[in-house]
Amino acid sequence: MLIREGESRTLTTDVLLASSLAFVAGGVNSAGYLGFGYFSANMTGNVSLISDHVSAGDLYLAAAFLGIVAMFVTGAFSASLFIQIGKRKRLTAIYALTLLAEAALLMGVGLYTLRAGASVSGLGTVGVISFAMGIQNAASTRISGSRVRTTHISGIATDIGVGLAQVLEPYDAHAGRHTRDRLLLHSATVGSFLVGGTVAVLCYRVAGGAVFCGFSIVLLLLCVRYLVGVSGH
Repeated sequence: MLIREGESRTLTTDVLLASSLAFVAGGVNSAGYLGFGYFSANMTGNVSLISDHVSAGDLYLAAAFLGIVAMFVTGAFSASLFIQIGKRKRLTAIYALTLLAEAALLMGVGLYTLRAGASVSGLGTVGVISFAMGIQNAASTRISGSRVRTTHISGIATDIGVGLAQVLEPYDAHAGRHTRDRLLLHSATVGSFLVGGTVAVLCYRVAGGAVFCGFSIVLLLLCVRYLVGVSGH
């Protein structure tokens, strides 16, 4: 799941990757909103809010949302650069290492939130979470050849609508099969994002910031088999 890239990947590996990472992304996004009042993965909404606050003259909040977007972009940039360097050095487990970095950030957020309690910096914490979400989205996009985008729900929902129309009116048999595969992948992504968000809401009310540690462990479990076996590749 975290070794093969692009066209060498099967539909099954893409669906498993999308489901796992979208579950984490949905959970982290919801937990971040419950805990701090900001969405860490919804860049479309955050950019819209920048415009709203600028037009209302509330430049502080506009700058806050701009910072969240900038952290997401920086996370994606950092992950992509790290992956390029790793590929040049022929590191087979580079994608697992990239997601391990995301897991470490989420674990840090969870421990910091538990330790700081009411004094936690909401904006700064969401900035770190957004950085982590940027890492995840860049890693999933690059390894899948842009087929898997775990936080881009608006675009995925659009693709589902387009795909349904193409299934009803296919222009050839091959295109129809390809479209059905993409529909399965996109549906798994959206469904897992929704499930992750629901789990996070239920768990956050009980465990608070420990939820971030839980999602970090999910990522760690996803990566560990590739990290343990890296010397054998």
